[in-house]
Amino acid sequence: MRRVDDLPEACLHDPIWERSGHTFRGRDGCRIPLPWAGDRPPFGFSTSPKTWLPVPDSWASLTVEAEIADPGSMLTLYRDALRLRHEQRALGRGEFRWVEGLADDILAFDLVLSGETVRVVANFGAAPVALPAGKVLLASSPLEEGLLASDAAAWVRRRI
Repeated sequence: MRRVDDLPEACLHDPIWERSGHTFRGRDGCRIPLPWAGDRPPFGFSTSPKTWLPVPDSWASLTVEAEIADPGSMLTLYRDALRLRHEQRALGRGEFRWVEGLADDILAFDLVLSGETVRVVANFGAAPVALPAGKVLLASSPLEEGLLASDAAAWVRRRI
């Protein structure tokens, strides 16, 4: 979910809105009620049709109910990551090492375990990038011809 920058001024509650003389909108755009279910606001957050901050109609596809049914959703990605971390108990117990010498828009680190490494690669650049050799355990978006898309991340198991 993204910040909602077009909230009506009458809905703004963050104290900075008043303290700034109505020049700084504050954090309210980040504090919209979470959408849980249904196809119209307030998406199961409340039984009242009016919540303390209005929920955008466009959030229907972001409800927990909608994301559970979507294999490409952020909820599914997080659940898969947590499942993988639980199954691979060693993840998080290995030695952490930053990967140096990559392009400025690529962030990567290794979790070094006995006999293998799990490399986490995040592509913040505009162009797809090659992943290291190994088994892709998880990716935040589909790989295109083996390349990691822009604004995506992947976990890759590598034998050492």
